Amino acid sequence: MAVAYPRFLVSETHTAVEPPTLMGSSTVSPASVSLTQDDLKKIAAYKAVEHVKSGMVVGLGTGSTAKHAVDRIADLMRQGKLKDIVGIPTSTKTYDQAISLGIPLSDLDSHPFVDLAIDGADEVDPGLNLVKGRGGSLLREKMVESVSKKFIVIVDESKLVKHVGGSGLAMPVEVIPFCWNHSLRRLVDMFACAGCVGELRMSVENGKPSVTDNGNFVIDLYFERDIGNLNEASDAILRLPGIVEHGMFIGLATSVIVAGVEGITIKTKAGTEVEVDSFSYGDLRNGF
Repeated sequence: MAVAYPRFLVSETHTAVEPPTLMGSSTVSPASVSLTQDDLKKIAAYKAVEHVKSGMVVGLGTGSTAKHAVDRIADLMRQGKLKDIVGIPTSTKTYDQAISLGIPLSDLDSHPFVDLAIDGADEVDPGLNLVKGRGGSLLREKMVESVSKKFIVIVDESKLVKHVGGSGLAMPVEVIPFCWNHSLRRLVDMFACAGCVGELRMSVENGKPSVTDNGNFVIDLYFERDIGNLNEASDAILRLPGIVEHGMFIGLATSVIVAGVEGITIKTKAGTEVEVDSFSYGDLRNGF
């Protein structure tokens, strides 16, 4: 049932839209009902879609959070509130979703610059650096989001970390299949000082190596400690022959929308600083 917060998705420059459907009673505020992780993902996604305007070329992200944004864009197009949208999908999965919803699609060959990209993230550090690609779409995501004029990241609060790798979950690296074990050993050795361990990602469906949309394998790296300077780490990884791309998205996000049980936090890059604005669901219900 829909929670009653009629001005939740209203800003000074965007048209009001209907809120997402959440768990709980329609007579209480979001903070007083039990919000699932998927509810929080949907709240962040709907807030990000406020920034989509008619005529835009939009990068369509991949994953459980980005899926809500793609659904919402299609819904607004059906209502006539968005027109002349061109989507650039970041994976075959998102391509299939967008096609099924009737969103017109293109690619970077035809649209080398993207007005706005919306995507989720697996980790967000205090400087808005990201880990992405645990779903295996890191290369295409980075290609699209690196040429976007604005890149809005949508997450629930569980994705916030003190440093890249801080969740203890994987930082993926896409590698060519040829001698993948050699690449794995070199990557683990490179980050031995951070207590790195690595493994080849295997498909849960068939037990074989997981294959990306580009026909490559994924090596998952796990760090016990902070790996230090991210730009230096990035350069070192990409200098290794056989490495295609890594899942660190350094300095690409322009803003991050974080949905939590108490409200929304919007983190925005301002030069070298990050500006933080927080809004309780009561604030959002009353406008801001």
